[in-house]
Amino acid sequence: MNDLNDMLYFAEVVERGGFAAAGRALGIPKSRLSRRVAELEGRLGVRLLQRTTRKLSLTEVGEAYLRHCQVMRDAAQAAADTVAQVQTAPCGTLRVSCPVTLAQTVLGALMPVYLARHPQVRVDMQVTNRPVDLVEESIDVALRVRSSLDDSGSMVVKRLDISRQVLVASPELLRRQGRPTRLEELERIDSLAMSSVDGRSSLRLTGPEGQHYTLQHQPRYVVDDLLTLKFAVLAGTGMGWLPDYMCHDELADGRMVHLLPGWSPPPGVVHAVFPSRRGLSPAVRSFLDFLAETLPGSSEAVGRGREGGRAAQP
Repeated sequence: MNDLNDMLYFAEVVERGGFAAAGRALGIPKSRLSRRVAELEGRLGVRLLQRTTRKLSLTEVGEAYLRHCQVMRDAAQAAADTVAQVQTAPCGTLRVSCPVTLAQTVLGALMPVYLARHPQVRVDMQVTNRPVDLVEESIDVALRVRSSLDDSGSMVVKRLDISRQVLVASPELLRRQGRPTRLEELERIDSLAMSSVDGRSSLRLTGPEGQHYTLQHQPRYVVDDLLTLKFAVLAGTGMGWLPDYMCHDELADGRMVHLLPGWSPPPGVVHAVFPSRRGLSPAVRSFLDFLAETLPGSSEAVGRGREGGRAAQP
């Protein structure tokens, strides 16, 4: 029977893209890993990996063997996790990365609720819009809002919510310039944008019946920060597109007006990214479960947390 550790080593090497990265993750010298995988190939009598000076690639039989290694490894870890969940309360340090706007408008209000539920957990959260390397930077969970999940690489992805953008304006702006009822009328309204090219900005919109329209406009104010853009909308500087979770309260109390509600850009997927389902600590697992519970309908969840209602109960 094959050494099950060698099957684990082989899976780690493939998933992490090389012996050096796998060695760092496992705490094993690169040379030892390379020797163990070579010995595994020798016992099996087949080549599992094609090695070049630049990269590794799987052979056809290597692809099939990898699937069995992953199933074996994940089953063993799941058994260990089952015991750990019973025996261990969430504790220790949880390292999280979160985009600036999501932290300022949603997660900032929810984190005290999570910490109150799990008093033995410490959180080290990086609030940043830059892409983070979870493995290199020892990040347990990275939160992201993107239109596609295709660029998450080998990371595990947990979908949490959908963020839709809405076109909003202040009542004061609409009193000055009128309320548009058709897409073509947007051109006469002062606008805001996150970016522009040669003074113009464009946005692809989808209508209530699946129609498509490319909105071209010349923004009066361009700013690459959503919270700053929101302040400009409230001040009546122009109309702008904002994620729905950023303007729920303002729409409810009349400080903002939702324009042309049937039209919107592609939605963003709010999701958590983490290195692997196996070996999740109780702290990481509890955090992911908490996000799954509270983030859907994020504006309402934040409101409940502030009021000490259902979301704030331990």
